[in-house]
Amino acid sequence: MLHDSHAQNSPGVRRSIQDVRTIAILRLGVGLIGILLPPALPFGNWLSAEVMGRSTDGFWPASMSASYYTGTRNLFVGGLCALGVFLICYRFDHRDDRWSTAAGFFALGVALCPTRPDGASGVQRTVGVFHLVFAGLLFVMLAMFCLYSFRNPRSTQPARVSTAYLVAGVVILVALGFSALAGLTGIGSDWSVRPLYLGEWLATWAFGIAWIGAALELAAHGRAGDDAATVPRQANAPLEPRHPEAQA
Repeated sequence: MLHDSHAQNSPGVRRSIQDVRTIAILRLGVGLIGILLPPALPFGNWLSAEVMGRSTDGFWPASMSASYYTGTRNLFVGGLCALGVFLICYRFDHRDDRWSTAAGFFALGVALCPTRPDGASGVQRTVGVFHLVFAGLLFVMLAMFCLYSFRNPRSTQPARVSTAYLVAGVVILVALGFSALAGLTGIGSDWSVRPLYLGEWLATWAFGIAWIGAALELAAHGRAGDDAATVPRQANAPLEPRHPEAQA
C-alpha cells in the first residue's frame, strides 16, 4: 500500500497528470474562444456605439473578418492571436502536434492579414487573398480534429460521443462551404445580419463546442485514472508509458 502511494506521488506520475491537465486547459481555451468570439464582435460594436453616443446602425459586421474595420478590431485580432498561441502550444500525439501547430499559424495569419476593405488597393487585395486562404485552412484543420482526432476507433469512447464529434466536423465543413458561397454570390448582402456571418458563426461554434467537449472528456478520464487507451489518439501513436514504480 505504501509502495502504491509512493508510486502515485512519484515525479513521473505527477508529470503525466500535469500533462493531461495542460492539454485539457488548452482544449478548453480553444473552445471558449470559438464560443465567445462570434457574439462578442457585434455586441462589442453595439456597446461601443452606445457608450460613445453614436448610431448603432450597422453594428453587425458583414463577416467576422470585417470586424477588422470596426470598433472591435482589437478584440478580433486578439482573439485570433490567443487562439493561435493555444493551438501552437497544444501537444498530444505526433499527428495532432503537426495539425495544431499548422492551425495555430493559420490563425495568426488570419489575424495579421486583414480581409480587403471596400475600395482596396492592389496590396490590400493581395493581403486579402492570403486572409481567405489562411481562414479556410484554419477551419479545415479544426474540422480534422473533430473528424479524426477527437474520435478514434482505437479508444473506448462511447459511440454517442464519437458521433457528436463527427457531426461537429461535418457542420464546420458545411458551414464553411455555405459561407464561401454567400461571400462569392453576395446573397443577403442587404440583410442586417449577413448569411456570411451566420455561416462563420455556426462553424466557429461547432469547433468551439467540440473542443470544450474534448477538454471535459479528457479531464473526466484524468480524474477517473483511466488508462491512456481510453483517450482517442492517432491510430499508430504509442500509448504513454506507465511509470516503472506504478507498474510494480
